[in-house]
Amino acid sequence: MRRLLLVRHAPTASTRSAAFPLDEALDDRARAQAARLADVVPARGDVLCSPALRCVQTAGAAGLEATAEPRVAECDFGSWAGRSLADVHAGDPEAARAWMTDPDAAPHGGESLASFSARVRAWLDEQATQDGPAVVITHGGVVKAAVVHAMAAPLQTFWRVDAAPLAVTELHAHDERWTVTRVNCAAPA
Repeated sequence: MRRLLLVRHAPTASTRSAAFPLDEALDDRARAQAARLADVVPARGDVLCSPALRCVQTAGAAGLEATAEPRVAECDFGSWAGRSLADVHAGDPEAARAWMTDPDAAPHGGESLASFSARVRAWLDEQATQDGPAVVITHGGVVKAAVVHAMAAPLQTFWRVDAAPLAVTELHAHDERWTVTRVNCAAPA
C-alpha cells in the first residue's frame, strides 16, 4: 500500500494576494508556520518535494530532507506568473474565461489544465505501484489534480477542490487504485 501525504507549501506573497505564483521565498512568518509540519508528518518514509523555492523552504523549515521531484511542480502559468487572476481578467477577460472553462486552453503560453493534469496523473499512477508512506511538499494545483485523478472525476472538478497553504491531503493506493482519505486538513496553527 502507498500512503501519500500531499502538503501544499507555506503561504507566500503570491498566495496571500491570490496571484499566479513566481518562484518566491518564504518570509519568516511562513517559515515558522511550516516548522509546525513536523508535528503532523511521519518521520519515516519517502519525502518528495517540488523544486520550487517555496516548497524546498517549506520542507527545510519542517526539518524534512526531501528529494526534488519535478513532476510535482506547479502548473506553468507562462506570462501570467506574478499577476492576479483579477488583473488577468481585467486585461483579457476572454483569455481568463477560456482558461477556466476549456481544459485545453493555455492563453498564458504555459501549460493547459489538461497537460498539467496529465503530468500529475502519470506521476500519481507511478506512485500507486510503490509501497510505504511518502510526504510530498507541493502546490495547490498538484493536490487538486491528484484528488481529481484519485476520484476518477471529470477534469472540470479541479475547480471545486481546495488546497490551502500547509493543508494535508491524504491518498492511499491499494492494488494500484487510489482512495481519498482526507482533503485539505489544516496543519496545527
